[in-house]
Amino acid sequence: MSIKRPRSLKWSLVLRIALLQCAMLTLIIAGILGAMLATGIIPHDYEDGTMDVLADAVARDAGGKLVLRETPDVTKLRAGVPDLWFIIRDKQGQRLQEGTVPVIFQAFVGLLDNISDARIDNSIGESAPPDAKIRWTDTAAGNVQIFTGTKGRLSLLRLLGQAPQFFLQGILPLAGLMALATLFATPWVVRGALSGLGHAAAEAERIDIDQRGVQLPLKDVPREVTPLVKAVNAALARLDKGYERHKRFLTDAAHELRTPVAILNTRLAALPATPERARLLQDAARLSTLADQLLDLQRLDRQAEHFGPVDLVAIARNVVVDLAPMAFAAGYEMSFEPASEKLIVRGDRTAIERAVTNLVQNAIDHGGKAGRITVSVRPPAAIEVQDEGDGVPTSERERIFEPFHRLHRQDHGAGLGLNLVRDLMQLHGGKVEVLDGKDGGACFRMIFPGVPAA
Repeated sequence: MSIKRPRSLKWSLVLRIALLQCAMLTLIIAGILGAMLATGIIPHDYEDGTMDVLADAVARDAGGKLVLRETPDVTKLRAGVPDLWFIIRDKQGQRLQEGTVPVIFQAFVGLLDNISDARIDNSIGESAPPDAKIRWTDTAAGNVQIFTGTKGRLSLLRLLGQAPQFFLQGILPLAGLMALATLFATPWVVRGALSGLGHAAAEAERIDIDQRGVQLPLKDVPREVTPLVKAVNAALARLDKGYERHKRFLTDAAHELRTPVAILNTRLAALPATPERARLLQDAARLSTLADQLLDLQRLDRQAEHFGPVDLVAIARNVVVDLAPMAFAAGYEMSFEPASEKLIVRGDRTAIERAVTNLVQNAIDHGGKAGRITVSVRPPAAIEVQDEGDGVPTSERERIFEPFHRLHRQDHGAGLGLNLVRDLMQLHGGKVEVLDGKDGGACFRMIFPGVPAA
């Protein structure tokens, strides 16, 4: 299923404005022509009224002779001009004549071969229209010469019939120029009008889960879009409140959980040393770890302002010392392999120590209860925890860092340890990855900033 691309506001405006301009231009010109007709600026009895009707009606019969078709305009012309007269002739000498040429114009009949176009008036200095006209014109019968009077009226239907040509030759080029101007002007106008919305969108791009109290700016946002920006800001505020409630709940729950777990550990320690007591102590340790992980998640401050220089070698050594008894009791050997005496990075000591602890505990839980767990510190700035268990399938190497994800359903724990490691490394600008161990098993590598990926 394809996702339909959103419509472009810019091009929607360009298209609509161009169409509106074309329609308005057509209506304006049509209105002007109608007003000119109504007020007489374009007279109904203009001088080519008769000439136009005859030119439209002249044709040739089957024998090639000139004939005048009885069109509705011709019928109307005959009714309006009872003394209608005309001479129509072609260059081959054929002639079509009707009515009686007025005496004053009869002298021109013999001179038609020598006249191309003429306006003939009965009086000196009279304004248009003249009393008669002579003109060569193109018709359905070919190019013919028409000699006739000028008493015919302007045909509105003929005028409307010229509208397509008038549109193509007059309105369309002008509308094209206006559309071209719109094409270049509208993007500039839209860009300026929506600049404030662009700033709000840029701020929205920077919103992340680690930021609270973020609001989109309303400065320079168009009034029509302001309700949408305000609604988004209100939604962000509601999300902030919900996140704070969620955070407080988990923190309170983790604190409440630590007290009964501590009491449970004290009572189990007083029991006689038996295999059942060892299993119960292991389960209680998992509960304690879960409480610590929940608190770590809530204490996770994604602001790195308090970071300082820390020694990865010292941190890894402390974790090995603390967890070696647990590893030995579970059936493992424990090895610490620093590449140097010190390896300094910038970070939070407690957070890094918690991340390494989670990786070692993960190795104890999933390393197969046999073999060696090796903690290495390698330059330029990486800590590796490697076991000799079954390893992690390639298809699962991204999913195991998701919260509450377990590789096997029978696995113990809440599935938060590796997720916490990933979040802590992102906090430090680094990453954690899982590889194949050199002797089998899994190798978890914490890579701090500046360390190239393997």
